[in-house]
Amino acid sequence: MTTTVPTAAALALGDDALVLSHRLGEWAGHAPVLEEEVALANIALDLLGQARVLLSTVGDEDELAYLREERAFRNLQLVEQPNGDFAHTIVRQLYFSAYQHLLYSQLAAGDGPFAGLAAKAVKEVAYHRDHAGQWTLRLGDGTDASHERMVRACTALWRFTGEMFQPVDGLDVDWAGMDTAWLESVEAVLRRATLPLPEGPRSGAWSAGAGRQGVHTEPFGRMLAEMQHLHRSHPGASW
Repeated sequence: MTTTVPTAAALALGDDALVLSHRLGEWAGHAPVLEEEVALANIALDLLGQARVLLSTVGDEDELAYLREERAFRNLQLVEQPNGDFAHTIVRQLYFSAYQHLLYSQLAAGDGPFAGLAAKAVKEVAYHRDHAGQWTLRLGDGTDASHERMVRACTALWRFTGEMFQPVDGLDVDWAGMDTAWLESVEAVLRRATLPLPEGPRSGAWSAGAGRQGVHTEPFGRMLAEMQHLHRSHPGASW
């Protein structure tokens, strides 16, 4: 029996993975150490693989990645945030991978259209989460400079985290339970890293989060132009 894939959910999950993959790929040639450059590239490739599977279920993956306009993307605003310094990249990864691991764990336990993908991806995402957690500990409980940078990164990205737990059509998961579990997980990592839990709002009028509705932050437009430039410059080309 053929299972119908919910388009809204496939685009949301696929766009999250695609956009964050591109952001992590921007570290190629710029990571602080060679080993970390390889690690970030591998995480980016994992996410790109997820994106290809998800987007191909609802259309042509290349057209969806390279020919859609900004307002047609349904990714979280968190994943489109610039890399900033290395602390920002690590905190962004910590926040997102903790969420993605919880989400894929629930999807893998069910029998919905994303169960197969989630069962495979959850193993990859467990590594992403643990990798970000180890770097959070290393930087948060490191030098005064690395600690201060992590504090700034945690605070700057905090307002984007509430959007992760807004329901998405086609995803039958316990959003409130995930939010609670995510907060406990992230707080535990930050506590071990001697980092305070940010106090800003995660939802409501003073938070961020309309990426699922196609409203994105200013850096996303510049990133998208770079990502789509080659494909749009040579339409129909094969490589």
